[in-house]
Amino acid sequence: SVTNKKPPQASITKVKQFEGSTSFVRRTQWMLEQLRQVNGIDPNRDSPEFDLLFENAFDQWVASTASEKCTFFQVLHHTCQRYLTDKKPEFINCQSKIMGGNSILHSAADSVTSAVQKASQALNERGERLGRAEEKTEELKNSAQQFAETAHKV
Repeated sequence: SVTNKKPPQASITKVKQFEGSTSFVRRTQWMLEQLRQVNGIDPNRDSPEFDLLFENAFDQWVASTASEKCTFFQVLHHTCQRYLTDKKPEFINCQSKIMGGNSILHSAADSVTSAVQKASQALNERGERLGRAEEKTEELKNSAQQFAETAHKV
């Protein structure tokens, strides 16, 4: 989770879902700054297991699926790049697609950036059209006033 406080504070929270329950229970929580190493255990095998090494703790994790582990690593890597200026954690034994430029986050960010640029361009164009319409309206108003004044004199 990331707060909206200044400066932003990011934390990693481990939750567990017990069999037969639909809710999650918070187990442990660390600040992102405490993360020192992310260990994917085996880059050549899709497995849900991984380890996180923190300043004062070592913790073993199991994601629901190998795919969810991959997504978690991508989100975690992106979050570290964004919020940590010093001491970024080391990612070891991770599949290259996690760190690659074609991650789902980069694709999503590119899509959002593209959408924002298109919307901004559309707004600028609309603003220009509205500006021209206002100028035309002002010209018509002045013309109507002049016509009214001329007609009143006649």
